[in-house]
Amino acid sequence: MIRRLAVLILLNLIQTAEVPHQISLTVVEVGRNVTLECPVSETEGRFFYWYKQPLGYVVQRIVTKIFGKLTFSKQFNNSRFTATKRDAQYFLTITNISKEDEATYFCHYGEIYSESFNGIFLAVNDRNQQKAVYVKQSPETESVKPGDSVTLQCSLLSKTKGNTDQCPGEHSVYWFRSGSGESHPGIIYTHSDEEEERSCVYSLSKTIQNSSDTGTYYCAVVTCGEILFGEGTKVETRSQLEPVVLVLGVLLACCVTVIAALIFYGNRRKVCEHCKGRFTTLTFLISFKSDCLNHNNTIIYICISN
Repeated sequence: MIRRLAVLILLNLIQTAEVPHQISLTVVEVGRNVTLECPVSETEGRFFYWYKQPLGYVVQRIVTKIFGKLTFSKQFNNSRFTATKRDAQYFLTITNISKEDEATYFCHYGEIYSESFNGIFLAVNDRNQQKAVYVKQSPETESVKPGDSVTLQCSLLSKTKGNTDQCPGEHSVYWFRSGSGESHPGIIYTHSDEEEERSCVYSLSKTIQNSSDTGTYYCAVVTCGEILFGEGTKVETRSQLEPVVLVLGVLLACCVTVIAALIFYGNRRKVCEHCKGRFTTLTFLISFKSDCLNHNNTIIYICISN
């Protein structure tokens, strides 16, 4: 009885992180290098592991931290993989990326009575490969007010010899956003008039509450033994002006216009009156001088002022 009670107490003490970490997305081209990061506090890093899980395969251990030293498993103990630790972060660097490196990479760390996980999905893009199937996302960008809903679309199409877009057979669709929660897409099938042609359109409707819901949303399709990603849709929020602010802005603009008009009219009147006085004096001076020089060429100026 005492032994059972001790086991129950131990199981209650051992727990994972209360808040589940979300898997982020990293896209890299074939032949490039990539460095995956895993932030760990000093109090949580008593043990540490790097894992790799390719799509459809079991988890493979890459790195194990033993007595403060990072040790690679046999199949990953080569020059392409490098594991380092700097401050409170662990890094896994993979050079000369290939399609075989496409997988979900997990870091597992913790203490005796608690443990945590972080996940990164590494997608490898091969632009030289001529793909018969492609994914198209729309729109490219979407700007909404906080509280409004946004609808994203993902089209899965394939090119045939007749240059006809057709929907492939069995496939799965996923939506990704780095640092966001899970979103369940609604699936819509649309058929054209011709039996040989049809398209698959998947939609994701989401309410953008605040800036934490913004970012780039990616559509991923698993089909024909590969994972296809769209170019992504950037979702951002635009500021919403209150009606009071708009009214105050209009009133301020009107006040500035009226004040400017009054200043302009007042200055113009003073300048005109000053010019009239100078013109009258100058007129009689010219008339007087002309009369003295030549009586026949007397110039008479008449200035009438109110």
